[in-house]
Amino acid sequence: MEQPLTSACLSARPSVPARSMNILVCGAEGFIGCALCDALASGGHRVRKGVRHARHDDEVAIDYTADLDPAVWLPRLRDIDVVINAVGILLERGDQTFERIHRRAPVALFEAAFNAGVRHIVQVSALGAHDGETAYFTSKRAADTYLLSLPVAHHVLRPALVYGPRGASARFFRSVASLPIHPLPAGGHQVLRPIHLDELAEVVVRLVDGSRTDQPVLDLVGGTQLEYRQMLATYRASMGLPPARSLGIPAAAVGLSAALLDRVPHSMLTRDTWRMLQSGSTAPVATTARVLGRQPAGIETFIRPADALPVRLEALAAWRPAVLRGALAVTWIWTALCSAFIYPRAASLALLAHVHLHGAVAIAALYLASALDLAFGVATLVRPGRRLWAMQGGLIAAYSLAIAVAMPEFLWHPFGPLLKNLPILALLLVLFSEEPQP
Repeated sequence: MEQPLTSACLSARPSVPARSMNILVCGAEGFIGCALCDALASGGHRVRKGVRHARHDDEVAIDYTADLDPAVWLPRLRDIDVVINAVGILLERGDQTFERIHRRAPVALFEAAFNAGVRHIVQVSALGAHDGETAYFTSKRAADTYLLSLPVAHHVLRPALVYGPRGASARFFRSVASLPIHPLPAGGHQVLRPIHLDELAEVVVRLVDGSRTDQPVLDLVGGTQLEYRQMLATYRASMGLPPARSLGIPAAAVGLSAALLDRVPHSMLTRDTWRMLQSGSTAPVATTARVLGRQPAGIETFIRPADALPVRLEALAAWRPAVLRGALAVTWIWTALCSAFIYPRAASLALLAHVHLHGAVAIAALYLASALDLAFGVATLVRPGRRLWAMQGGLIAAYSLAIAVAMPEFLWHPFGPLLKNLPILALLLVLFSEEPQP
């Protein structure tokens, strides 16, 4: 599904560098770092991959939460010509803080690289780090500033929002784009200029290979500038989906949601990400075009027509299970509450009499069934799984069969109370089929 570089790009890019170099890429298992390793290796360089747990000969163990002393880095930098820092986090978690991951560890690495005689250091920062006031940006800026002060060949790359088929942000935005209604924070007018991962990697290869540029800091962007709402519409069209309706979300509501979700693990909406979206992610395209030797690709080309179907299915799968489980949970829980507290008990007992349940037995059956419905509803939210779907399907099938035999009039009732179990059974079949094996 990855968008390949164009033939013009491939012809312009040198196939063999003037000198094959030893390059340490820190963050080699990450979204950007992995692409850099592949591009550099394809360019003829010898790549050492800085990873959390080294398992192969071309890997070296690094830990940005602990490697905060230059002395720790020096043994890893023997015979290294170029160091690339592509380590970054969007959310803090435990000892993975912006202070450690974005500032202290990179500063220790840069100092050690200078002392070890490394010829070139490349820092992958972020667009907006030069003046952004979030903790994310200020920590990035601190490392950028330190590198720029060192008397060694260096480049600080500040890419805009980076699109890659497997990137977390790209998957998130594609899933939002696949919704039939687009929630637009503050109207969705934030200005963006996403860059494709392949072209970011190509820029790094060109700089390592010695492309001439007198700019130590490069703001890197894609070829198309557009608003957030237009980005979602473009992704949606590229996936072959019809235009969606939009729903503006007031900025105050988004801000409140960001504050509530700030410490929720893996949340894409936090106070920092909301501030970053508000500030936009764009810059003049001239710098990127000059390094690439051509205009960078626009967002409308990121998803190829041949990839539209698998990308669309992936995007839909990101939110479909949650919607199905939510609807199912509401059905079970509301049924339990209605049966136990809202619907007249005498009417419920009259229905149970049709299946030969009377008196205390009928009352016990009524409330036990309500408790089971409630348990199924809660389990649907907190412990979903194939076994649960099978149990629910079996219970609904048993209910339906018993009612069809004892009260066949419900089969032709104009409201279709019994036949409406069929779509619920279909929903359970979908959940059962798509649920991964434990």
